Amino acid sequence: MGKIIFYEDRNFGGRYYECMSDCADLHSMFNRCRSIRVESGMFIIYDRPDYMGNQFFMRRGEYSDYLGMTGMNDCVRSCRMIPLHTGSFRMRLYEHFDMGGEMMELMEDCPNLMERFRMYNFNSCNVMDGHWLLYEHPHYRGRHYYLRPGQYRSFSEWRGNSSRIGSIRRLMDL
Repeated sequence: MGKIIFYEDRNFGGRYYECMSDCADLHSMFNRCRSIRVESGMFIIYDRPDYMGNQFFMRRGEYSDYLGMTGMNDCVRSCRMIPLHTGSFRMRLYEHFDMGGEMMELMEDCPNLMERFRMYNFNSCNVMDGHWLLYEHPHYRGRHYYLRPGQYRSFSEWRGNSSRIGSIRRLMDL
């Protein structure tokens, strides 16, 4: 179970909204978001409704200046709670669309895909176990994309702008 609180002003001021599950449209709950408190669990927040647009990973903690920290705008429009996963982690990355071409399997974090696999363009993947974050750049930097178990036949299915992936991290209770 998770709990995230969105505040309209910096330093946890103004109107607020508490959320304890996925919410596809937060627009009617508050006008803007300037600070966030994650009391428990992990969440992905999006700047557009229906889990679209830019994503930002939030774990337990206080974010008194959400705008300054993330560089995103003040439009938090949807959020998804990441369920706690206690089992193993396993995913396969594929060179081509529809799980074609060369395949690489991961069961742990990988801070630099280019060093490990001599590749950084992956066009599809299959997440068998666990929840993951894919980052555009090595060492967990740049835009990131949340993947839950399932098949992603194209990088556009994980909302990526390109097939370039620099690093991957498992989402565990940190």
